[in-house]
Amino acid sequence: MTINFAPTLSVIIPTLNAEKPLSECLRRIATQDYPKNKVEIIIADGGSTDKTIEIAKKYGAKIVENKLKTAEAGKAVGVKKAKNQIIVLIDSDNYLPSKNWFSAMVEPFSDKEIIGSEPLDYTYRKKDGYITRYCALIGMNDPICQYLGNYDRHNYFTDKWTGLDVQTDDKGGYLKLTLEKYKVPTIGANGTMIRRELLSEVGDYLFDIDEIHELIAKGKNKFAKVKVGIIHVFSGTVSTFVRKQKRRIKDYAFYNKMGVRKYPWSKLNKLGLIKFMVFSFLWVPTFVESVIGYAKKPDKAWFFHPLACWLTLWVYATSIISQKLFGVKEMSRKNWKQS
Repeated sequence: MTINFAPTLSVIIPTLNAEKPLSECLRRIATQDYPKNKVEIIIADGGSTDKTIEIAKKYGAKIVENKLKTAEAGKAVGVKKAKNQIIVLIDSDNYLPSKNWFSAMVEPFSDKEIIGSEPLDYTYRKKDGYITRYCALIGMNDPICQYLGNYDRHNYFTDKWTGLDVQTDDKGGYLKLTLEKYKVPTIGANGTMIRRELLSEVGDYLFDIDEIHELIAKGKNKFAKVKVGIIHVFSGTVSTFVRKQKRRIKDYAFYNKMGVRKYPWSKLNKLGLIKFMVFSFLWVPTFVESVIGYAKKPDKAWFFHPLACWLTLWVYATSIISQKLFGVKEMSRKNWKQS
């Protein structure tokens, strides 16, 4: 296949005991129909004790140490080591769904206004576990985003890719967005590409939406949503789902206290937050949403929605109460592994 536009890519994958998904992640990257000499793979590892490093070396990845262990720190380390034109942020549990994924995702960069690109969907696969299917159906990993409206992938319930009012220009293979700094969908992870030159001042951490927010504030506000998907094997069990929700809220509180978080989450839809709390607590409204979702895209995974919302409400509420009583603490990565 002839590719007319092929900027060089630096694929950055933060890892910590990620042997289970990493092999498939790297295999799909290796089989892309993109010039191999234009792709470097950087594994930013937080001290894995399983076969993560062995698998990474098998695929010729460059391995760099991530002393701070978190995924956001790993992304920052990777960016600092990257040499190529476009940064590709991929997690170890992200699988590229097609061999032309790279070429489709770089197409928008021929427009010099575009700062980054991201898939429009989480690829839905019937063979995935019910929680992964559920996340693909709602287009997000945290159901609270449906009520806040700041989700960033196609949602089968709302039939939209975001609930925010975003100026959009359809360019055929992608949507060209004009973003406002207080109306930013949760873009920046799970297959996002960004021009490396725009991340030259990254610090110890790279928080996806925060970086996009900062770029928008500088007038770099054109972004592309490409009409492709990405497979995100989010969670296999309820306990893993809960663990990731705990990590989300505890990490935010800790790094916000440190002063390294930038996006003003307090300006988001407060009525949507109240709706989420009421619907989750009562159960019946979220069950009704499950039925509506099932009617639009039949899959029993929809009926995880009431439990997902209730668990998220419980995790966030108990975490906030704990922080008020005992202070904000960093969540330990001891014994962490990617399921």
